[in-house]
Amino acid sequence: MLDKIKIRLQYMLPKQCLTEFAGWFASRNAGFMTQWAIKLFAKVYKVNMNEAQKSELTAYATFNDFFIRLLKEGARPIVEKEHQLAQPADGAVSQLGPINDDLIFQAKGHNYTVEALLAGQYQLAERFRGGDFITTYLSPSDYHRVHMPCDGLLKEMIYVPGDLFSVNPLTAQNVPNLFARNERLICVFDTPVGLMVQILVGATIVGSIETVWSGCVNATREGVIKRWVYPELDSEGAVFLKKGEEMGLFKLGSTVINLFEPNKVTFNSSLIPGYATRMGELLAETVTSTVAEESVDA
Repeated sequence: MLDKIKIRLQYMLPKQCLTEFAGWFASRNAGFMTQWAIKLFAKVYKVNMNEAQKSELTAYATFNDFFIRLLKEGARPIVEKEHQLAQPADGAVSQLGPINDDLIFQAKGHNYTVEALLAGQYQLAERFRGGDFITTYLSPSDYHRVHMPCDGLLKEMIYVPGDLFSVNPLTAQNVPNLFARNERLICVFDTPVGLMVQILVGATIVGSIETVWSGCVNATREGVIKRWVYPELDSEGAVFLKKGEEMGLFKLGSTVINLFEPNKVTFNSSLIPGYATRMGELLAETVTSTVAEESVDA
């Protein structure tokens, strides 16, 4: 019964107003109120401050400063081998596996299409038909900066306005098409494993989604899809990021979805729904390396 009430409230509450207020407060230095909010949050969600560059809660002037805190150097080693892809974020695996034709598995009884997730970009969606996906949920206690699984040249970025449902496991199990209806930022990269999409999904009280190359992309929330195309490598304005480099962040919230083309990667066999991820650990290996290892073993 309680779960049903929580889901019903998701539909009834003024999510955008709540989100705008949370974003406004989180960006303000409100003195003792800010410090109270930070200390309460850290206590309730058992935030590990020992790995943060600034381990003292009083070192953060605003809630946002605390929420997007940097980690100490070396706190997240990045897998080094060329054929290894790194986890993009701290969090937990929500779902992962093959894209069945055009369908991505959200939760029992719920699927959504790649085309819907990519805001109707049917030609782009076709590239991932039969490919692989992984959805990573970032809980409130997690480190909220998002990094690159592999080297990548940014091809385009698409901001898609949408709902602001919570993206926690309960909502994923009960709200149809959750990730294809929520606000999101789609980043398309050309990588050594083919085309890869990394999607940052907004949620209730996620004040902003930012990238290292463009800053905040949803400051105004005008309700229109926006698309940016980026030049080739070595051209002015090109964006190239190496494996493990930061690519964006959430100011409160959310979820990261990665899409890979067919027959390009094999996910780490340890990854199952609920598995706790740490940025930089093994996400996947290239299919060619996996085949080569199996041949040697044989």
